[in-house]
Amino acid sequence: MMGAALLSAALLSGCASVPMADATADAQAKQFVAPKDAANLYIYRNETFGAAVKMPLLVDGVAVGDTVAHSYILKQVTPGSHTITSKSENDANLTLSTEAGKNYYVWQEVKMGLLMARSKLSQVSEEEGKQGVMESKLVK
Repeated sequence: MMGAALLSAALLSGCASVPMADATADAQAKQFVAPKDAANLYIYRNETFGAAVKMPLLVDGVAVGDTVAHSYILKQVTPGSHTITSKSENDANLTLSTEAGKNYYVWQEVKMGLLMARSKLSQVSEEEGKQGVMESKLVK
């Protein structure tokens, strides 16, 4: 049991990588301009904990990319209800009702699991969300 805990701790503190967008795309996304006819979902991980773990994200059942420590995904969606899923030892789900012309911010938190990392999704305020995105880099 102690060995499994040590293995989990090691995996959660290492470093994983995903394809990152270029600096121009990252800077543009950080202008936080929402389109008039759609909504922006900013889904971010601004912590180092769990850096060795890639976490796949889905929006409405469709894969939109993987996050790692200090990364975010920007997804444009039509107005209405949307479900975000974070895949890990558990599947964390969050359903949001979006409006055109607005930005929505979701924090993807990494938790310690039994053998693998777990995740939790939380909608956060605009102020907290912008700060988290600014601490992160855009995933391609």
